[in-house]
Amino acid sequence: MRVAFYAPMKSPNHPVPSGDRLMARLLIRALALAGHEVEVVSEFRTYAATQEAAAALGNAIALEGERLRLKWQSATRPELWFCYHPYYKSPDPFGPAISAEFAIPYVTAEASYAAKRDGTGWAAQQKRVGEAVLQAAVNICFTGRDQAGLAAAFPQARLAGLKPFIDTAPFESLSPEPDPRRLMVVAMMRGGDKMESYAMLAKALRLIEGRPWTLAVIGNGPMRQQVQTLFADFPAGRIEWLGERDGADIAGLLGCGGLYVWPGCGEAYGLAYLEAQAAGLPVVAQQTAGVPAVVEPEVTGLLTPEGDVAAYAGAVAALLDDGQKRDAMGQAARRFVLAERSLATAAARLDGILRDYAATGVVR
Repeated sequence: MRVAFYAPMKSPNHPVPSGDRLMARLLIRALALAGHEVEVVSEFRTYAATQEAAAALGNAIALEGERLRLKWQSATRPELWFCYHPYYKSPDPFGPAISAEFAIPYVTAEASYAAKRDGTGWAAQQKRVGEAVLQAAVNICFTGRDQAGLAAAFPQARLAGLKPFIDTAPFESLSPEPDPRRLMVVAMMRGGDKMESYAMLAKALRLIEGRPWTLAVIGNGPMRQQVQTLFADFPAGRIEWLGERDGADIAGLLGCGGLYVWPGCGEAYGLAYLEAQAAGLPVVAQQTAGVPAVVEPEVTGLLTPEGDVAAYAGAVAALLDDGQKRDAMGQAARRFVLAERSLATAAARLDGILRDYAATGVVR
């Protein structure tokens, strides 16, 4: 099919790296691998941090919508509209209307709806997301948590599951040479959940400072200085700041690590967990948000109770102390991702979903 791809929160062509951008790019590659022709049809970003900012987008949204309609009145139309990650701060203002006008199926991936936002001034944005979910031929969910949330809010919505995945190619030829004492992190340095995870990690590592570990941090961002301040009181040589790296560098660096330590506060799921496991690293994270969608507890890593710093520190210490368990988990982690969470596996599953729900010629 000819697929019109749109990511209202962040275009796959956006210059700033993030998990959202990476997943958008992976979805495009999966669609292409399955034989579909994909076009990113708009770079328009509807993300608005405040209600005032959302209201100010009205005129620009109308102009962009008209541009798309005029384009397809005289050019070959898409056969499906695919929207990645619509939610209350970045709804899709184009896809539902265009899909109805041109009689093509509408599909969402990683849509989310939080009823609690209705009472905080975001009801109009939420309504737009809800209408899109109901119109969709299918809403593709990456975690059981998201699928349950949509099912509770919209029992009549059509839902299907697609497990989070990565491009495993950089890891398939990797020959890991793990340093069992080297802890690894790959994460942006920004406020909110990311900063909360960095703070929790620093607190946990202080509790096990007597053990012979080092920490290598891959990432950069606007709060780099604040993140480094969190770890400033550790002795020289214990923390290594590696900065932003490309995919090939990250794979090689992870292959030299021993454990992947990222608490995952508020993580939607976290593709970096899959990358770490593909490199043969067991994970220590929290049993929270979407993290259980990418880590198999007690098999490929340890998940501790949310917010429990002592339990988190204890889990890191346990794997530092137990080389046999750490090695077994690392091997299981690598098998898990390479066999079950590859781009090829996701492409086949995604194609099956579209054939089941959106390739029948019936517009929902």
